[in-house]
Amino acid sequence: MAIRLLPSVVVNRIAAGEVVERPAAAVKELVENALDAGARQVAVTLADGGQSLIVVADDGCGMAPDDLELAVERHATSKLPGDDLEQVATLGFRGEALPSIGAVARLSITSRPAGADSAWIIQVEGGAKGAPRPAAHPPGTRVEVRDLFYATPARLKFLKSIRAERDHVVDAVRRLAMAHPAVAFTVTEDGRTLLRYAAEATTEGEAGRLARLGQVLGQTFRENALAVAAEREGMRLSGFAGLPTYHRATAAEQYLFVNGRPVRDRLLFGAVRGAYADVLARDRHPAVALFLDMPADLVDVNVHPAKTEVRFRDTGLVRGLVVGALRHALAAAGHRASTSVAEAALGAFRPMGAGTGFAPPTGGGGWINPGLAQQLAAFQAPSPRLALDLPPAAPVPATEGAADAMAQPLGAARGQLFNTYIVAETPDGLVLVDQHAAHERLVHERMKAALAASGIKRQSLLLPEVVEMEPAAIDRLVARAGELAELGLVLEAFGPGAVVVREIPAMLGDTDVPALVRDLADELAELGQAFSLKERLDAVSGTLACHGSVRAGRRLSADEMNALLRQMEVTPNSGQCNHGRPTYVELKRADIEKLFGRR
Repeated sequence: MAIRLLPSVVVNRIAAGEVVERPAAAVKELVENALDAGARQVAVTLADGGQSLIVVADDGCGMAPDDLELAVERHATSKLPGDDLEQVATLGFRGEALPSIGAVARLSITSRPAGADSAWIIQVEGGAKGAPRPAAHPPGTRVEVRDLFYATPARLKFLKSIRAERDHVVDAVRRLAMAHPAVAFTVTEDGRTLLRYAAEATTEGEAGRLARLGQVLGQTFRENALAVAAEREGMRLSGFAGLPTYHRATAAEQYLFVNGRPVRDRLLFGAVRGAYADVLARDRHPAVALFLDMPADLVDVNVHPAKTEVRFRDTGLVRGLVVGALRHALAAAGHRASTSVAEAALGAFRPMGAGTGFAPPTGGGGWINPGLAQQLAAFQAPSPRLALDLPPAAPVPATEGAADAMAQPLGAARGQLFNTYIVAETPDGLVLVDQHAAHERLVHERMKAALAASGIKRQSLLLPEVVEMEPAAIDRLVARAGELAELGLVLEAFGPGAVVVREIPAMLGDTDVPALVRDLADELAELGQAFSLKERLDAVSGTLACHGSVRAGRRLSADEMNALLRQMEVTPNSGQCNHGRPTYVELKRADIEKLFGRR
């Protein structure tokens, strides 16, 4: 069969399949154009989840008739001065969105520049372009898309339900709204408002960004978010990260932005996972909204027509910045736990009635729980002092002991329930502490500090392990042999197709050396640094801490309990154990009074 050139209409429809895969993709491109045009209000209107109608109206700079005619041509753009793909400073730059939409739908664009006497409209149907003509419209631009994919009916078969497509549209707008708190956004469908975010008056610094994140992600995220800020070699990371105890079953609430652009990047997601590795269970995911700003020449945004993927020039630097900033924010949170922990505890309480195990009231003394009474009696009985292996806590003056402890964030110990949970009183409530989970965290942090101070001890292998690998993988490992040795792994090349491992980190004990080395080689290929070894050492440290901490069921004296509370208050990440479970629950006095109908 002879080779021939495809008609331009077919070429445009093929290209449109990469840019506009569903209604949400069309909305994303149009809203990005509005933001690039300097809009301060963006309104999106839908019908049938965007399949029948999409309208995006903005108050941006608008377009003159000549610009309108060029805007619907492929690869025509005003956003790439100097034609330098290494200096992309806008959300759009490829010049593909409008012609791609026009190739598969009925497209009309009405626009009026500020100061112009009138507006102009241009229409494109299935790739066929009309001429601009005068129209009535206020300053700004209105893009109307009808019958999406009518020109490519096969694509319609792959769309989800109307509700699913609508949800994708809302999610696309939410992501863009997070990065632009000074812009007002609305999304409506069939007269019903799906989303409305007012422009934030305070847009500078953390305040404006947190206010918009509160609008998008809810007040609970705002209450449990930690500010993240770090700079390194021209890169700046900012945003907010949820407390470890404010976690989710999926990574759906992880929002990552590069130079204001929402992205889905494996490197960044992996960095977030690594930062939370020793404070969160592996099947749970943190909630974060992180904004990475860097010089345009350090990131390639021209990876895919959808513009949701990026490549970094120095992947190790980016990952190190994200991991370091998140761990610093988590450590600075100290013993703080999320408000959702207390809310879940209060929700578990139910009014007690007959048959619940509570004894009837006697002599006006109220309800008495026999189990609780036995625990209190046992606590008040004299018992021998048990030495609790805790780091030294700040001394409390003997003359102020009780009063001073009450003034501390976690209060003064009043008792121990089931030889497992410490009950402490604060001026405005009570605190329940899981003694094993809390001490596990204290021991783990102490072990990490010791590793940082004295280095990682190595263990020589009785028989050096020879690991066969591809030459490229061997070259990557040998090039980083010095850094790996600092982590306790000593290896060298062994002929053309293998490496020999002579020493491993002593903490790893009896480990699968070939698997470890191959994992490291894979990560060096993808990320440029040996992260799995660091994270594996953290995991081993956490396991050792779990086995070396005070167990549930052990009886503690009042001094031991107070020592544990004081040390929690000054230890990073002490609000959760190494597995991500909360170490304590705080109940405010007002909430307790509500349980008993006093409020």
